[in-house]
Amino acid sequence: MSTPDLTTAPQAIDPAFENVWDELVWRGLVHVSTDQEALRALLAGDPITYYCGFDPTAASLHLGNLVQLLTLRRIQLAGHKPLGLVGGSTGLIGDPRPTAERTLNTRETVEDWVGRLRAQVERYLSFEGENAARIVNNLDWTAPLSAIDFLREIGKYFRVGTMLKKDAVAARLNSDEGISYTEFSYQILQGMDFLELYRQYDCVLQTGGSDQWGNLTSGTELIRRAEGASVHAIGTPLITNSDGTKFGKSEGNAIWLDADMCSPYRMYQFWLSTADSDVIERLKVFTFLTRSEIEEYAELVAVEPFRRAAQKRLALEVVATVHGVEATAAVIAASEALFGQGDLTTLDAETLRTALEELPNATVGVGTPVVEALVSTGLVSSLSEARRAITQGGVTLDGERVDDETATVHGTLPGGVSVLRRGKKTLAGLFVD
Repeated sequence: MSTPDLTTAPQAIDPAFENVWDELVWRGLVHVSTDQEALRALLAGDPITYYCGFDPTAASLHLGNLVQLLTLRRIQLAGHKPLGLVGGSTGLIGDPRPTAERTLNTRETVEDWVGRLRAQVERYLSFEGENAARIVNNLDWTAPLSAIDFLREIGKYFRVGTMLKKDAVAARLNSDEGISYTEFSYQILQGMDFLELYRQYDCVLQTGGSDQWGNLTSGTELIRRAEGASVHAIGTPLITNSDGTKFGKSEGNAIWLDADMCSPYRMYQFWLSTADSDVIERLKVFTFLTRSEIEEYAELVAVEPFRRAAQKRLALEVVATVHGVEATAAVIAASEALFGQGDLTTLDAETLRTALEELPNATVGVGTPVVEALVSTGLVSSLSEARRAITQGGVTLDGERVDDETATVHGTLPGGVSVLRRGKKTLAGLFVD
């Protein structure tokens, strides 16, 4: 198998599996669930309506949310009807974090973020055909409800003893911070969402992260008590790296799905750096590659890890899914050119600038000596070291070797930038005024 081109896997259910449930299990997407046999039969039968909720606690979704978005899509591809819920009301509250109370955002901020998240969720689902997706906002049924009606119609079904046992609540009760009644009530609001969707759309399944299991089951229990019906929940695993570090972070920053908050180039490099020990599991969760294709990549990782074929395919698939093939092509071209395998002068200006922002960089004036630029970017520690590096033939500017100690920077690449290289792999960006 050669390094992949820009052809991506079609979004489809793998025909190697008899049931989408079996595929979800194989991909490692079922960490906890209600009755597994009942779920398997449910997903193999007539189309059902199911949902997943996304709270606007930031201006963008992130890679953890991408697990849910792709899970929604996989089940839709099997013929079922997805509801993407954006939490206009739950976003005003925020689910309890294990350590401290959330800072409540303003209504205007939450409303803005609801719009942003809605647009993101819509990108991953199909709104055509008999199983077309629908986007809902829980503020629509929460806002008209008075406090008295909320307590009488919903609160009466919840038992405080059960609520206290939820993991997030228990963790906070045992902390110095404690927990406010506001956050304590979050699980009631999420349970009410499931009940409302069950009543409006006959929704019988909710998916979410396993860390949300207490909130997921608050909905199944509420429906059982209020309607006498049995519904289901699936908790996907929290993705962690094999070395125990937190997944979805890059140098302390979340990998957001919004290109303005995390550039396609940065996202591509994040996936490209996936460890050999993690890459096959990432292919299962984050791509639509079939089992047989993923098994081929597993063999390549075992026998030719230095080619990093699996990582390249993973980066291609995920960035194309999130940002589109055209943006991914620009990112790959920039990545290859920066490391000496392409022409820097042909790159898209915006992609090149965002790529350089991820490197050590500096802003310099036109005509700045290269020796000074080397120091400004941190590629060397002193002017004397910069001159020595040039004399030894180890410095290039915009792909051309610098032989003259008096050479200057002019920002000749697209977008008025330049690329400094010391040695084979140490790069820096120059933004030229």
